[in-house]
Amino acid sequence: MRTRTILLTLALCFVGIGVVFAENANMGTWKLNEAKSKFAAGATKNSTVVYEAAGDDVKVTVDGTDKDGKPAHNEWTGKFDGKDYPVTGDPNTDTRSYKKINDRTLELEGKKDGKVVTTGRIVVSADGKSRTVSTSATDSTGKMMKSTAVYDKQ
Repeated sequence: MRTRTILLTLALCFVGIGVVFAENANMGTWKLNEAKSKFAAGATKNSTVVYEAAGDDVKVTVDGTDKDGKPAHNEWTGKFDGKDYPVTGDPNTDTRSYKKINDRTLELEGKKDGKVVTTGRIVVSADGKSRTVSTSATDSTGKMMKSTAVYDKQ
């Protein structure tokens, strides 16, 4: 009886660990792989993106360059529940939402003054070593831009 209890406890621990890692495929530091990425003219390039726990929330810190090649930095803290949370440091959006589709896929939406200006999909590879971010955004002139950024896990 005691052996059975120990084995059951160990099995539950392994299942619990697996669930935690499966839910957090995006967590960590991601570095842009420019050779595998394709950006629309005038698009912002996010060179480093960090997903980290912030209590019960997730904090996303983004560093890169804007359309003029100047340093860009923004931060978002919230949940992957599809609700809008404020973004700081991004002149193009004031809120962003992430919605978890499955263990390796998120949808994102950025808004400026309540209007959707960016949509996208983030897919982490099966091995967890890379992720692809496909976005569509409207620039300040109303022109639609599509980009695909590939990131390597650090």
